[in-house]
Amino acid sequence: MYRDKAQSKRERTSNRRMSQVLTGNSESTMTKEVTRPQPGEPRGKVRSLRARQATLSIIDQVQSVGGVFLVNVALARTVSKPEYGLFTLAYSVFTFLSGLHNAALLEVYTVYGAGRYRERHSAYLWLIWRSNAILGLLLTMALPLIWLIFRWISPGFGSRPLLGVGLTSAIMLTAALVRRSFYVEKRPGAAAMFSFCFLVAVIAALWLSIRGGFLNGLSAFLIVAIAWTVAGIVLMRYLPQRTNLFSFREAAPHYWKEHWRYSRWVLATAAIFQLTTQGYYWIVAAFLSLKEVAELRAMYMLISPVDQLFTAINLLVLPLLASAYASGKLANFRSAWKRYMGTFLLISVSYGGLCLLGGRGLVHAIYNGKFDAVAPLFSAMCLLPVIVGLGNSMNAALKALERPNSVFWAYAASATATILIGMPLVIHFGLRGAVFGLWTSGTAYTIVLWMQFRSFAGGESVAGVTRPAQLPRERVSTEVHCE
Repeated sequence: MYRDKAQSKRERTSNRRMSQVLTGNSESTMTKEVTRPQPGEPRGKVRSLRARQATLSIIDQVQSVGGVFLVNVALARTVSKPEYGLFTLAYSVFTFLSGLHNAALLEVYTVYGAGRYRERHSAYLWLIWRSNAILGLLLTMALPLIWLIFRWISPGFGSRPLLGVGLTSAIMLTAALVRRSFYVEKRPGAAAMFSFCFLVAVIAALWLSIRGGFLNGLSAFLIVAIAWTVAGIVLMRYLPQRTNLFSFREAAPHYWKEHWRYSRWVLATAAIFQLTTQGYYWIVAAFLSLKEVAELRAMYMLISPVDQLFTAINLLVLPLLASAYASGKLANFRSAWKRYMGTFLLISVSYGGLCLLGGRGLVHAIYNGKFDAVAPLFSAMCLLPVIVGLGNSMNAALKALERPNSVFWAYAASATATILIGMPLVIHFGLRGAVFGLWTSGTAYTIVLWMQFRSFAGGESVAGVTRPAQLPRERVSTEVHCE
């Protein structure tokens, strides 16, 4: 009975705190104090530190995504369109595995490592690191075996890129955990150095493969995995160290229960995410051809820098939002989210405008004229980051508020739009229909996130401009914030 009462009290506290975050009703002393610099830390110094962290985060993402981008462009220019289409489908399988890995480990680690377990971060990181090692070992044993079974059933299913996924997934997923740990520890400089070593190794391996004439779907995955391995060896002293978990388990005996409570929704989200953007590759492969898959992928690769820039900002902002919410710094939460949303919109609108003006020339220059016939699709696709940008800011905020179920429903709406609207569009209009379907799926995603975000504030403005009538102004005690 006592546990039930305590759990009920925690739930009421969490709901009240979240309402205050979204509506701006908190008048606690702690909330007021965080708007002023701490003693010895002038505002200019704090802003300079934040600007430096943001710059390093962007550099890290440019380097890590730049390496993968170079591999994709080199492969698209070298191999035939059907072979690049096979690589695209295989990479879609890795994207699915990456989403499950992010749901099971990375995202929960980001929110809880920067939030409720921040005082015991080293032990919690070692726990996640050990779980990742077990998962990687299982994948390395299972995926090549599955590839062999597929190849035995039908040689067409046992493609070389699919073998590459089986051999390299564990390494690439571990690299994602290493980079994420640097951000949770607020060390974007280490992440930038890690990705710099990766980029240098990728460029060297690509040069050798092109000169040797052995660049293909399998070697592309091997190049990425080898490059991350080299980067890990160079920065080995920064990797997580073995830590005694006894004190952590004693202080948090139900950590796996809490972990599952959060990750179950994110796992479900990762499962249906495959039916959103990635789903269009499979729809095009089913109803059109591998050649069209390659063309869609080639165009989407050119807007992926915006997505990855959003990811870079998200890696920096999500731990800050989670930490601010967990420690009761509600004013900091609102302020960070507003800046985050404004940055998303500014970047997406600016990039979309530039691509509308010079999109065809960019496609010709990057792919050496190989995909000029579908260059107009790229100009149309540039609207997608604008549509999704606003939703991404609310996505991060809801995750920091420990409401992954809201994000799930947004992706569920997007997946439903893909099946009910996107698939008929592809069947009737080909690749143009795929672009229109991407617009539709992105719009459904953003609208549902906006509805979920508003619902927590009683249907009023989440920015705190208008307070909902049914939420009284109340003071939150220090005991609540430190719970």
